[in-house]
Amino acid sequence: MTRRSPFRVPATLTSAAAALVILSGCMTVHGEREILPAVSQADAAKALQHFTEGFNKANRALDPTVNPSYEAGALLAIDQAGIKAAHGVRPDGNPNFTPLAFTDTHFTVPKQKGWPRFFVADGLTNRKGRDGQNTRWFLVFSRDGLSAKWRAVYLATFAHNKAPALKITGGYAEPVPVDGSGLTVDPGKLSQAYADYLNTGKGDTFAPGPETDRLRAWRAGQANQPGARIQWQDQASELPPVALRTTDGGALVFFSTVYHQQKTVSKGLMITVPPELRGIVEGPATKATRMAFTTVSGQTVKVPAKSAGGSVTVLNRIEAKTSAKAL
Repeated sequence: MTRRSPFRVPATLTSAAAALVILSGCMTVHGEREILPAVSQADAAKALQHFTEGFNKANRALDPTVNPSYEAGALLAIDQAGIKAAHGVRPDGNPNFTPLAFTDTHFTVPKQKGWPRFFVADGLTNRKGRDGQNTRWFLVFSRDGLSAKWRAVYLATFAHNKAPALKITGGYAEPVPVDGSGLTVDPGKLSQAYADYLNTGKGDTFAPGPETDRLRAWRAGQANQPGARIQWQDQASELPPVALRTTDGGALVFFSTVYHQQKTVSKGLMITVPPELRGIVEGPATKATRMAFTTVSGQTVKVPAKSAGGSVTVLNRIEAKTSAKAL
């Protein structure tokens, strides 16, 4: 039995959205002022197909120059770093790469005005999760104008392939503004709030879990080892968040942060960058007594409505080291 996705948009309504796009060729539509569907179902499907083709090409050839053609923002930084690292180990590419494929795809389209605009595509992939089951990927696509290409900016997976139920009115999702959202934390302030929490551990804005208090505990355990010390600092990202209203008045929010580490070892010791990270090293040095690492992460969280109260729950987090440099 096919699971009905909470992100499904009825075909009749997405066809209406497509009609609006067709009509736009015959009339003047000011997208910066008019509230319109962000994308038609047909164009959303094309964007997902373009992502899939680019993803497979980049991962087969291990060519990081391909990533910007189908990704942007935090996802570009994360995936491109992974391709660079893999290329450093396998410069001739990966001919045995299994192509990514989607089935049972759905598209969640909000009505918006101005730019950037976004929509969410979700589909069952041929990638296995920790439970051994095929994983459903939720991809946020964005573009900055009519002439720009749709590119994926965030990626999330959820436990049991189930996303929070989104508020759908007349077939369309409701985008949440970055400020004045009516949430416990505005989407535009989440990146700074999360970075502050990871730096200090103070406050109850974020619920306990593997990407909050347990992440801080793990970092603390890594910070002081025999002959080595790691200092770190999290930083807010300037990349725009994406937020959609949920049925309970809260929101599902995608945002990114940046994590800086500086590792120092005692005199007589050396930090050796492992082969799987040498592709992201800035400069020729792969050994040093002091090195700096930068990591970009993308978080997907459930934020409650201010009237309901409660903490922000981190549902998913992906990250990649994007640079390493000898100091």
